[in-house]
Amino acid sequence: MNKRYLRSIRLLAECMQLFEKTSSVRVRAHGFTESQFDIIATLGNTQGMSCKELGEKTLITKGTLTGVLKRLEQKGFLQRSASSEDRRQQLIQLTPLGEQSFADIFPQVVAQGSECFSDYREADFLALEQELLKLKGKLQQHP
Repeated sequence: MNKRYLRSIRLLAECMQLFEKTSSVRVRAHGFTESQFDIIATLGNTQGMSCKELGEKTLITKGTLTGVLKRLEQKGFLQRSASSEDRRQQLIQLTPLGEQSFADIFPQVVAQGSECFSDYREADFLALEQELLKLKGKLQQHP
């Protein structure tokens, strides 16, 4: 087995875990789980979306998504309504309380995350993104 590959994958996973850990502190300080905030951040500045679209745009599995949506709805952060395009689909939208939470928290989380990249130049971002896209393409070829 190629140990070089294992070292790179471990480093990538460690970076992601550390990044999530730092953003999690701020998100939890506002009373949200990471999954709840992921939904609020995804729905923010949109007219809403179907459950299917929301599942595709977040990092939340379908089984977890249902419960998270239910809890956010119970707390008054989002609402469901029948889609005007297809009455069989539900449209998930933020309520005014959800929109306010998005407006309050999202900029803070983004600002904190951007601090990790404060010394990156455009060339650094391009190199990182190029390698990550290359890896993503390979991973998509091998389900």
